Amino acid sequence: MRSDHTAAMHDDQREHLARDAVHGTPANNAALPGRGGLSRIVSAALNSARGLRVGLVTEAAIKQEIAIAVILLPASFFVATNVWVWLALVASVLFVLVVEFLNTAVERLCNHVTPEHHEAIRVTKDLSSTAVFFALFLAGLVWLIAVLDRFGLIG
Repeated sequence: MRSDHTAAMHDDQREHLARDAVHGTPANNAALPGRGGLSRIVSAALNSARGLRVGLVTEAAIKQEIAIAVILLPASFFVATNVWVWLALVASVLFVLVVEFLNTAVERLCNHVTPEHHEAIRVTKDLSSTAVFFALFLAGLVWLIAVLDRFGLIG
């Protein structure tokens, strides 16, 4: 059951959102050209660059996976036998990076919520780590099949 204070706070938020929708505030029109769209995209790109830099400076797994990507992405041009194989190779490498950055974000959030050992936090971290494992497994499988295909050992 909500307290009167909580109910009033939610009513105030609803009124504020309704006013914004009626008056067309910049937040409501952020995706429209000239209304924050381009600046929002630039801001998002800067946030992404900052996240990449923080990951590279602070996370060993991200450093290792970026180093591997720097090797594999150019190698993909030599391994791929057609554009679809090339796309699968590149996508598998980028997918590993996506999952690793999400795993890092989950781990950092968990550490922020409760820095001391907590069983539920351990399980949460283990689950996100498992996602990285499967992303790596998938990438390895894609690359293995592409290399075997390139050298005529399958297909």
